[in-house]
Amino acid sequence: MIGAVLSVVVAVAARRARTLATSGAIAGAVVGTICLAAGWSWGALLLAMFVSASALSRLGERQKAERVGPVVEKGDERDATQVLANGGLYAAAAFGSLLAPSPLWYAIGAGALAASAADTWATEVGTLAGGEPISIVSGSRVAPGTSGGITLVGTAAGVGGALFIAAAAALASWPIPFAAVALAGVAGALADSVLGATVQARRWCELCAKSTERVVHSCGTMTSHAGGLAGFDNDAVNAVCSGVGALVALLLS
Repeated sequence: MIGAVLSVVVAVAARRARTLATSGAIAGAVVGTICLAAGWSWGALLLAMFVSASALSRLGERQKAERVGPVVEKGDERDATQVLANGGLYAAAAFGSLLAPSPLWYAIGAGALAASAADTWATEVGTLAGGEPISIVSGSRVAPGTSGGITLVGTAAGVGGALFIAAAAALASWPIPFAAVALAGVAGALADSVLGATVQARRWCELCAKSTERVVHSCGTMTSHAGGLAGFDNDAVNAVCSGVGALVALLLS
C-alpha cells in the first residue's frame, strides 16, 4: 500500500512536469506499484532509470525538438505504450519474483532495464550533441532522429546508461554480475538500432520529399508507408530492445 501511494505521487509529479502523458502516468503508477511490491530495490532501480531518462530528455529540449521534430512521431510526454515498452518487462520480472522467487528474475529485470536505459541515454545525448548520424546498417548519413542512426557521442552515452543500471543493481546487492547487466544493456541498445534501421516501419512525405516516422508530417501532410513492417513502430522496437537485454543478462548470468 505504501508502494502504491508512492507510485501515484511520483506519477502525478511526472504528469505535472509534463514528463508523462495522462495515460503514461496511469501506466507508470501501475508499473511502480508492482515493482515496489516486489521490494524496495526493484522500485529504486526503476526510479533511477526514470529520473535519469526524464532529466536527459529535459536537457536542450527545444533544440532537440527542432532537430528531430519532422522525423519522430511522439514528443517528450511518454504515453502508456511508451512506458510499457520500456518498463513492462521489468515490471513483469518484478511480478514473477513475487509469485516464484528466483535469482533469474533479477537477471531478467536488470537486463531489460539496462537496455532501456542505454537506448534512452543514447538517443537523448546523441540528439543533444548534434552532428550527422549514420545508419548502423548501411553507414550512410541519415537525418537526426532517424531510427537506426547512431553517433559516436550517442553510442558512448548508451554505454554509460548500461553501466548506470549495472552500478545501481550492484549497489542494491542484486545476485547478478555487473558485467552481465552492462553487456545486456549495450546488446539491447544495438539491437534497437539494427531493428530501427531494417524492419521498423518507415513513412514518406510526398510534399517535403523526406522520410519520417510520423503519420502526419510536421508540414501537415499525410504520409505513406515506405518500408519496414507496417505497424512495427518505435514502441515495438523498444519492447524488443528490452527483451534482448533481458535475454542476454539471463544467459550471461
